[in-house]
Amino acid sequence: MGIDVRRGSERFLTSSPGRVTRHSFSFGPHYDPENLGFGPLVCHDDHTLDPGAGFPDHRHSDVEIVTWVVRGALSHDGSSLLRPGQVAVQSAGSGVVHSERAAGVPTRFLQAWLRPDAPGGAPVRDVADVAVAAGRWTPLVGPDAPLAVGVAGAALAGVRLERGRRVRLPVAPLVHLHVTTGAVTADEEPLAEGDALRVSGGASVEVVGAEEALLLAWSFAAPMSFGVDAGRTHLAD
Repeated sequence: MGIDVRRGSERFLTSSPGRVTRHSFSFGPHYDPENLGFGPLVCHDDHTLDPGAGFPDHRHSDVEIVTWVVRGALSHDGSSLLRPGQVAVQSAGSGVVHSERAAGVPTRFLQAWLRPDAPGGAPVRDVADVAVAAGRWTPLVGPDAPLAVGVAGAALAGVRLERGRRVRLPVAPLVHLHVTTGAVTADEEPLAEGDALRVSGGASVEVVGAEEALLLAWSFAAPMSFGVDAGRTHLAD
C-alpha cells in the first residue's frame, strides 16, 4: 500500500495570455518519465481562464475527457455552456475537433483524460447536472453515476466537507484525490486547494475537513500502467 502527496504548488505550470494551467502529470514540454500517469489517468489539469480565453479548435482521439467547472462558465464550441454543478464526458473515439473558452467571466475548470479500453468508435459527448452532497460521496462518472466513461472500473465521485466532518476515500487498487477547494487532512496529512493524494493498494484513508472543502476522487478497480506521455502523443490540449 502507498500514499503519495502531490502539492499543487509543485505542479508543472503552463502560462499564456489569459490562461494558467497546472498539470498533475508529464505533459508536452513538461516531461517527467517518472510521472506519466496514474493507472488510466494520463492528464489531470487545473485551468484558470480570463473571459474569452481558452483553447481554440484542437483535435483529440482515443481519449476519455471529463470536465468539471469550479467557477464561471466554459463555452464548448461556442454553442453550449458548462457551469458549476454539471459534469461533461467527451469520448473522443476516432477523432473530434472542439474548442473550449471562458464564456464572458473568469473561469476555473478541471479536466481529466483517461485512456479508453477500446480505441476508435464514434465520438460522443454527454453532460449531466449533479448535486454534490455534503458528507457523503456523490457518483459523478462511472457505475451508478449519471454519466459513463469508456474505462471499466473507473469512477469519479465528489463530496463537500464542512470543518470537522469526516469521510473515507473510496477503497480501490488506485485512488486519486484532488482538493478542489478548501482544505482537509488526509491520513493526518494537511492538504490545501490544488493538492492531490495518490493512494495505491486498497488503503483505507480518512479525510477530515479543515475548512469547507470540495473533493473530487477518481477510483480505479484494476491497476493499470500505460507508460505513455500524453503530451507526446496525438492528444492535443
